[in-house]
Amino acid sequence: MSPEKLTYMANQIAGFFRTRPHQEAIDGVADHISKFWEPRMRAQLFSMIEQGGAGFDPLVLDAAPSIRKVG
Repeated sequence: MSPEKLTYMANQIAGFFRTRPHQEAIDGVADHISKFWEPRMRAQLFSMIEQGGAGFDPLVLDAAPSIRKVG
């Protein structure tokens, strides 16, 4: 998947949860990505975050440690 599309999708999820209290939003983003993104997408997400996470909504970055790891 293109990095731009993956960033867009992750940020869309963050936007959905933005109105919730911060910890609830973090949990919601992490839960959604863990449940509905295939392992390759999650691996790409982690790789992009390791490279600086440019373009990601801060909520995505806050949720990253709680997203189910690949492998």
